[in-house]
Amino acid sequence: MRLLILQTLILFQVNFVIAQTSLDKINHENGKHKVGFRHYTASDSTRTYSRAMDYTNEKVARPISISLWYPAAQIAEGVEPLQVQDYLEILKEEEEWEHLPNEQILNWFYYPNTSSNQKHLVEQTTAFPEPNFIKGKFPVVVYAPSFMASSIENFALCEYLASHGFVVISSLSRGTETRWFSNNNAKEMETQARDIEFLLKEAGKLPMADYDKIALMGFSFGGLSNIIVQNRNDNIKAIVSLDGTERYQYALLEQSYFFDAEKIDVPYLHMAQKDIPDIVLKEDKIDAELNIKFQLYDSISRATAYRLKFHDLTHSYFSTLGVLFADRDKRQDKTDSEIMESYKWVSVYTLQFLNAVLKKDDNALHFIENNPSENGVADGLITQSIKPSKKRAYTFQDFNDLASIQNYKNLPQLYDSIVKSHPAFTIPEGNLNTLGLQLVFNPKTSSEGIEVFLLATRLFPDSANLYDSLAEGYLYIGNTEKAIESFEKSLALNPKNQNAINRLEQLKK
Repeated sequence: MRLLILQTLILFQVNFVIAQTSLDKINHENGKHKVGFRHYTASDSTRTYSRAMDYTNEKVARPISISLWYPAAQIAEGVEPLQVQDYLEILKEEEEWEHLPNEQILNWFYYPNTSSNQKHLVEQTTAFPEPNFIKGKFPVVVYAPSFMASSIENFALCEYLASHGFVVISSLSRGTETRWFSNNNAKEMETQARDIEFLLKEAGKLPMADYDKIALMGFSFGGLSNIIVQNRNDNIKAIVSLDGTERYQYALLEQSYFFDAEKIDVPYLHMAQKDIPDIVLKEDKIDAELNIKFQLYDSISRATAYRLKFHDLTHSYFSTLGVLFADRDKRQDKTDSEIMESYKWVSVYTLQFLNAVLKKDDNALHFIENNPSENGVADGLITQSIKPSKKRAYTFQDFNDLASIQNYKNLPQLYDSIVKSHPAFTIPEGNLNTLGLQLVFNPKTSSEGIEVFLLATRLFPDSANLYDSLAEGYLYIGNTEKAIESFEKSLALNPKNQNAINRLEQLKK
């Protein structure tokens, strides 16, 4: 009487064999922090939702099921870490089968009720239930699960990151109207993106969350939503893709009004599955192009993009639940020891990438840029590709950010230094005119506006309009002499400037 749920979007495996794995054999080298775990449900009152299997017309505020891993304070004596069973009880709740007896979990959901899987249920994890938050600030990782999957699907990776000083927050992948996705994956992608943005706000409430250091991490379908979130949220500093579906369904990304590859301006790490064997391509009717096509990676130009291909991992094993519970496909899967070894390296590369980008750790950056063999990876396990960002053109916004820092003083020297470093840099006349007027008509920044116009007339000495604006600025601050001088200069450049004519008549009466 198993409830059948589609967990992955890409692969449909057959000819299964039973897995023999354990958390200990993954051999994560945890960091110095004890790991705390909390799970709770929040509500998004801006959206409505129905519990499909309650068979009711009642609508409720959209529930957001939240799992949180974090560096913990002192653990009370006698408190035991969570067991895997505790995580699967969260799975049960998120599937809206809260009252299902625990002994039915393996019968009911994704994985076979084998003796091996039963042993997993009593394995201890490294997370403790609800200890106090440790003092300090830590970078935030927002995790997006795979297709309709649980918030806890990658709990071992999330614990590992928390032990090394990260706050990790996740919510399940839930359909727009009910627990289930509709046939409109573009809509469901947007829904998951909005759920992730809810988590961003939730993270902002946490006392130990460093809100200036946020990364997105997602597996499979979650990779799509993360790209949308990054495109419209400037506070995202990095993206980790665990064989994300943005690789497989780039066309789905393009259906979003928010997607633009040019907006990906933060470091991007994509970890991909092994090449799919010919027999699987044929029997499962998979396009062979998927083995070589990385359209999003190839499209990124404004940020450094890293790509790692794991030759011992198929798609399902980029998650903890997949490594522990999923049946093996004997047509293509490696041995359990090889799968666990590769999953460990997925975790290590994720950690080092986040350390490099969010913590500015030079050793971690060297690790990411090294050849895998230099990091102790066995030959043939990982293939690496790095695509440096193209040098971005210097913009007027960049200039203005620097100018504002120095209160718009010494602008000619600033401009000259920028042009020396960026010879192609130019400032549009209209931008200077608009900025100058914005500043000059604000009583708190009027003098700064005058400085902008003085630079503008230096760069564009034949612009009657700029001298007219400079004159208006002087007039606004009460410097009549300078106003007359500038209006006369404007009129000399453009004798038909009626505003200058009228102003001079008034000022000379």
